[in-house]
Amino acid sequence: MSKNDSVTIVEKYQQGKSHAIAIRPFFDAQKDNMGLEKYKMTLFEGVWHHEALTCLERNGVTRYVTGLNEFAPEVKKLSPEKKKAKIKEIREVVCELEKELAANVIDPEDKDFWSKVQVLQPNNNKFWDKILLKCSNDPLYLDPVKDPFDLIKLYAVEAGGFSIVAKSLEDAKSSGSRFYLDRVRETTGTRTKLSKIRNRALASLQNLFDTDTTKLLYVTKVIHSNSTEYLHSTPIDVLYEEMDAFINGERHDKSKKRAAEEFIKISGSSMEDLKIRALIKDCLTNDLMKTKSDGFIVDKYSGEQLGKRPLEVLDFLKDPKNDDILTRYMTEIEPIWN
Repeated sequence: MSKNDSVTIVEKYQQGKSHAIAIRPFFDAQKDNMGLEKYKMTLFEGVWHHEALTCLERNGVTRYVTGLNEFAPEVKKLSPEKKKAKIKEIREVVCELEKELAANVIDPEDKDFWSKVQVLQPNNNKFWDKILLKCSNDPLYLDPVKDPFDLIKLYAVEAGGFSIVAKSLEDAKSSGSRFYLDRVRETTGTRTKLSKIRNRALASLQNLFDTDTTKLLYVTKVIHSNSTEYLHSTPIDVLYEEMDAFINGERHDKSKKRAAEEFIKISGSSMEDLKIRALIKDCLTNDLMKTKSDGFIVDKYSGEQLGKRPLEVLDFLKDPKNDDILTRYMTEIEPIWN
């Protein structure tokens, strides 16, 4: 077989393949997708999404994004040590694939290595044009150990060779790709990581509910956009319910991970910091502090600059030399809280 001869690709059934690696549909329950998100579907039933391997053209020269090209820009950019390791990896994989697809045995250390490659030459259009992905609502299992074409697709996906497939669940969440590469251990780790963060936040919430209701009030005031809604007389169950909804992404931040992390961070603050931060929010709402056009927060009475951000105002008010200003604000706000 010559290097330009084509290779016939035979589609195989999914039965018998390992389920450790798969291309799965990604859907965001928070985003509208013609109602499909309600049924945890990315595409309509019976619909398939076909995509050919990405091919880039520059100055009349075409390059396929395969992950198996040691001359690709992403390989050239690596540090010398990493570049050497990556080239070694690529050549070993290409040797194995050449052996399976064309009975072509090559030494990866051969100085004329690429001139002896027959099928996986970077510019073998006849071959690379046949590398396609066919994705649907059902997972597409890749078994790179048993199927050489699955190994090729795996490297291509990891190199970004298919625009519809993200390299991981995390990437799919940030990019909005319709599908993602699911390595069972990695994806499980991503899911359990979110669960662990949320569980830590909920445990912190429960602890505040059981042991420190005053601190829970200040945490709620700091987090909630309408802090003046919550007073010392607000039932503790209302505070708990509001923070539980926030942690679960049901309020202004729809990201459960960010919301849980924010709750953990804020609830871990000192009582002094929380009380003053709640004070600042309510002073701004009640016009005891004003935000000027230049962004600075100033005192209503003296016009003195307190800081450009609420956290700068916090530092200002915690400074012992400004105790009189802090006391004045407390004197005006605490009756409202009570």
